[in-house]
Amino acid sequence: MPPGKLFGTDGVRGKVGDLLTAELALSIGRAGTAALETGRPRVLVIRDTRESGPMLESALAAGVAEAGGEVYLGGVLPTPAALLLSRSYGFDLAAVVSASHNPFWDNGIKLFAGKEGKLDDETEARVERLIHDPPVPVDRPGRIETLNGAERDYLRALESCFRLDLSGTSVLLDCANGSTYRVAGEIFTRLGAEVELIAAEPDGRNINLDCGSTHVGSLAASMPNSGADIGFSFDGDGDRVLAVDRDGKVHDGDEIVALIATDRTARGNLGGGVVVTVMSNYGFHQAMDAAGIEVEVTSVGDRYVLEGLREKQWMLGGEQSGHIISTDYAPTGDGIAAALMLLAALGGRDLADSAVMAKLPQTLVNVKVADRESIAGADTVWTAVDRANEELKGKGRVLVRPSGTEPLVRVMVEAPTQGEAEAVCAGLVALVEAELG
Repeated sequence: MPPGKLFGTDGVRGKVGDLLTAELALSIGRAGTAALETGRPRVLVIRDTRESGPMLESALAAGVAEAGGEVYLGGVLPTPAALLLSRSYGFDLAAVVSASHNPFWDNGIKLFAGKEGKLDDETEARVERLIHDPPVPVDRPGRIETLNGAERDYLRALESCFRLDLSGTSVLLDCANGSTYRVAGEIFTRLGAEVELIAAEPDGRNINLDCGSTHVGSLAASMPNSGADIGFSFDGDGDRVLAVDRDGKVHDGDEIVALIATDRTARGNLGGGVVVTVMSNYGFHQAMDAAGIEVEVTSVGDRYVLEGLREKQWMLGGEQSGHIISTDYAPTGDGIAAALMLLAALGGRDLADSAVMAKLPQTLVNVKVADRESIAGADTVWTAVDRANEELKGKGRVLVRPSGTEPLVRVMVEAPTQGEAEAVCAGLVALVEAELG
């Protein structure tokens, strides 16, 4: 079993056959079930379209059954379906086999506490301990069954929450060859939209390959000649989305949240303020201030956005990357739901003409490093960061942080001009490479 901490900000994730093996998947299933400390818990397992998915799904399910859990296999579905189905069926635990926006050779396992959302830190730590120190086998193992109608139930949940009439609206959807490839087109069609799909033919290896929200240029290039009114680009597991207007301009999570928040404020149903992460553009904060909307800032990660929403008892939050959470729908990001929220906020208006925020020029560079955590002790880097933040005070900012899931240090600079942002960022990137590369 791999030593050290396994769970990052989004579950266990890594290269299949290296970090993530069938043995580890079985151990996670067994430990996650035992950590619940209930009799015979009911556990849902869903996955994305990676070729390693069926192998890891089987091993994970075997571990759950070995620990006495009753396993229900939901097949290929977006990650947010785990919580919606848990709400409908009363599952005690839900597991998703997916590496989100990563390439096909990676995979991951995310655990959700039934309908409540991702595991809290205490439960996650207990699961880790049980992985390294396995529980005593139970007298009677559980069973593994197929959950028939899981896709239908997910679509029904979307349709019941978003009663939109999209007749006359043409949408272009990039499904990243991932878990939205069937359900995204279906829900938009049911709501009356004219739908065209791209990257909706998964082969196990093309998930996120030059498509999806991490390669949104594919959708942006297609929009001007497509005749579509609006485009949406999902990631591999369907929990995030970026929007593209008819001219091919990309609108990120900040802009989507800003549009939804201002519309809900005008309608009187925002339910407080909004929660975003430290990555949100300075222009977002200016727009919210102008609209009289309070903003709470958290660490990067949708789990921290959710924690912020629960602490403030607010409903809406999100990340620049396109994770949008509206707790009146579900306690997790859902790319399809966020797209429908945006269309509801637009109310038939054109996205290209509906901006409510002006973004400050931003440069973000992901620096590959041997040990992402060693950035904490890189005094030379932090001295330079402090100096740059002082120089940009009141007109921009610098943010340097380790990735929560990959061997990367992210360097982000916002400044009055793109050239200044790029120059400051380049200097900091060179320092990070010299210190940690």
